[in-house]
Amino acid sequence: MKSSKTVRSRVTVPNQRFLIRTLLIGFFACDRQARAQDIFAPPPSAPDQTPAAVQQVNEMDVFAAPPETESQPFKWGAFTLRPHPYYQFLYADGIQANTNQVANTAIQTIAPGALLEMGQHWTLDYTPTFSIYSNRQFSDAFGQTARLVGGTIYNDWVLGLTQGYSETDTASATTGTQTREQTFATSLGGSYTVNSKMSMDLGADQRIVSADQFSSYREWSTMDWFNYQFLPRLNTAVGVGGGYDDNQSGPDATFEQAQGRFNWRASNRISFQIHGGVEIRQFLSGSGNDLVNPIFDATIQYQPLELTRISVTGQRTVSASYLQSQVTETIEVSVDVNQRLLRQYFLDLNGGYQNVKYVSSVSTSTPSRRDDYYFLNVQLGRTFLRRGTIAILYRFSQDNSSEAGYNFTTHQVGFQIGYSY
Repeated sequence: MKSSKTVRSRVTVPNQRFLIRTLLIGFFACDRQARAQDIFAPPPSAPDQTPAAVQQVNEMDVFAAPPETESQPFKWGAFTLRPHPYYQFLYADGIQANTNQVANTAIQTIAPGALLEMGQHWTLDYTPTFSIYSNRQFSDAFGQTARLVGGTIYNDWVLGLTQGYSETDTASATTGTQTREQTFATSLGGSYTVNSKMSMDLGADQRIVSADQFSSYREWSTMDWFNYQFLPRLNTAVGVGGGYDDNQSGPDATFEQAQGRFNWRASNRISFQIHGGVEIRQFLSGSGNDLVNPIFDATIQYQPLELTRISVTGQRTVSASYLQSQVTETIEVSVDVNQRLLRQYFLDLNGGYQNVKYVSSVSTSTPSRRDDYYFLNVQLGRTFLRRGTIAILYRFSQDNSSEAGYNFTTHQVGFQIGYSY
């Protein structure tokens, strides 16, 4: 059996960095859906779950921080436990308790999560979440997320596996009420080095979604790429893929995609990462027309000053829905500005717009529901005891829907505190 050093030597350094980047943004994402219309202010970012065996500098990431010496307070042989608990308090008005019914409430969120590193190749993160509402129109809720990630380099291959599970019970802009949802997501991927310039990415995904009192669906899909690297910080790719949606209510569907990909680190301060193309979706029963849609996902990172970070993202996706006999076409644009203040403080501004169109998969005569959704998050925080963060926050969001009962405007203020090893 070859040693780890021998195995790694088969992949050239520039191509290895490119493959690792692909692995991180593709295989470990484990979710090809559009971002949801989040109603509540977001929790702290999840910890990096990249296994040590495939950790590498992402050449396209302008905001990548230099590696630091990690503490290991809970280590037993090959296992290291990294707790990341947090607490969030919000007061919110205008939250939908049901369609045509909004209410004010305080929400406390307690999440004692932890990340377990199992040797060099596997990580497991588990976070239970307890949500407590002051208004009895809402039900106190328990949610949880679990995510197993594995990765390795073998000869000319970079291999990755992600298995995720999430259970949420929160107010939903899609349903207009508090909704319990369960999601299982599996992603398998491999990148193969052809030579110093060319490589291939192969991926397969499974996604199972169910929501109480709404339709469930299962989706299987693949997206495969052929990459060409012009320069260490410039690469392009072409890809083809497709999938099958098995819908509990409504017709099943097949879809095909053809895309191109462009990644360019123009300088140390700015980078562009873009992929897009077309999707064709066919419904296997009913009178719904085939859907032909442009799809894309783009990110620009810009760091004009050492302590200033600006990112712009845009996305257009088509996906199955747990609303009966419908699919969603989503366009989103958002901007994030992060400014470091006085070394220990940080100000984060994040705002954007989503247009969500719900398209009938059984009839061409059924009017489509359209939502125009706007959001703004403001957060001012600071670090304490090196690994702790505390922040005050404000959120505004508004949904203007073409269907009665789904319009709302909410303002939220609160704070959150967390600690992460």
